[in-house]
Amino acid sequence: MSRFPTLLFAGRRYAVLGLGNNGAPVVRALAAMGASVRAWDDNAPARQALGDIPGVTVAPFESLEGLDALILSPGIPHLLPKPHPVALMAREAGIPILSDADLLFQAVRRAGSRARFVGITGTNGKSTTTSLLTHMLVTAGIPAVAGGNLGPASLSLPLLPDNGVYVLEMSSYMLERLQDLHFTVACLLNLTPDHLDRHGDMQGYLRAKWHIFDSQRMGDLAVLGFGDAPGDSVPRMVDRLAASGDRVLTISGTSPNADLSGAGGILRDEAGEIADLAEAPALPGAHNAENAAAATAMALALGVPRVAIAPALRSFAGLPHRQKPVATVAGILFIDDSKATNADSTSRALGCYDRLVWIAGGVAKAGGIADLAPLFPRIAHAVLIGQDAPALAETLAAHHVSHTLAGTMEAAVPLAFDLARQAGAGTVLLSPACASFDQYKSFEHRGRHFAERVHELAGTKEEG
Repeated sequence: MSRFPTLLFAGRRYAVLGLGNNGAPVVRALAAMGASVRAWDDNAPARQALGDIPGVTVAPFESLEGLDALILSPGIPHLLPKPHPVALMAREAGIPILSDADLLFQAVRRAGSRARFVGITGTNGKSTTTSLLTHMLVTAGIPAVAGGNLGPASLSLPLLPDNGVYVLEMSSYMLERLQDLHFTVACLLNLTPDHLDRHGDMQGYLRAKWHIFDSQRMGDLAVLGFGDAPGDSVPRMVDRLAASGDRVLTISGTSPNADLSGAGGILRDEAGEIADLAEAPALPGAHNAENAAAATAMALALGVPRVAIAPALRSFAGLPHRQKPVATVAGILFIDDSKATNADSTSRALGCYDRLVWIAGGVAKAGGIADLAPLFPRIAHAVLIGQDAPALAETLAAHHVSHTLAGTMEAAVPLAFDLARQAGAGTVLLSPACASFDQYKSFEHRGRHFAERVHELAGTKEEG
């Protein structure tokens, strides 16, 4: 791994709007490669945090004429529900609106590296799959780095050699803004309703996700979750990809009919068993069997030896806020699944435990938690927090699930502990099925607060 040449983008001019976790690193990387950058964020602290960087002008955008591209932070809309004024300015001037992942691809090729690119998307599981695949590659001695929607920002990643692999988690927001990026391996894990305000409807969401396959060429690999794409059958989607010359593999955590399946907790393909997922403690549940199947399909295609897959699965540590054990307090296990920001993701966690107390709530997505009804019998009691707790309570009441509106995490954690002990439930699961922005900066912030309260509770019980 090495740095990009300092004059790689000399003479190029870019605009960057949004100076948060994505935008600020993009500005620094472009400037370090010799580009001229105009940057802006309406938030004054974000502008101040950027500091003085040679070649960077921080000022509001009055015109984009003469610029090579506009890089919008992923959360800033350029189409729906309403385009940002600067995005409209770019469109009227005929200036491309790009993801920084596209600029990474351009930089790698300009630097002369033939490193391969892997793109991973889906409503749920993409962060775990991205990290797991990277772990498999690195443990097999293949230079690899992960970034994109998972973080760090794509353009802040180092320059890899010809045999290196960039593993990029791609959100639908990023995929809408691709121009040149060519994925040697591309994966669509699954699709359930999410971000519909940005895409209009499920077909718009599917179209955004499908962009991950746009640039693939003859012989590239497309990996497709088995039976999870709405509005179309998997066979038709496979045929569509194959008609473009792609090699196509289907994966599943539950169906033995997929090309690579984790059904029954055994990872296998047509050549036979690959690994027993019971030996991979950081990958519980059928949803993680799907993630493991996807990562394995891609790892094998990228040169990881078959015999190296099982050891890599066993040694994978997992990711924070994704069914991560926090502590056991007086026999009650507390689990942080704060990343579960929609009902589908929470369903994957609830399905892993026979009897539990569930902490949920925040800003509900379209449909709320109604789809979780088949899993409600597992819930001894639900403790609800956040803005849409009353709406969640209505759904639970309609299905006769015991619940309490706690409001805040401070109240929810000790209450959940007491309820778990009374009900004989061994697990308290934070899996909100909601976005976090009513009470927290991010799902990570929410998960950390949960862990703090659990450790505070543990200390109290030890003292007692």
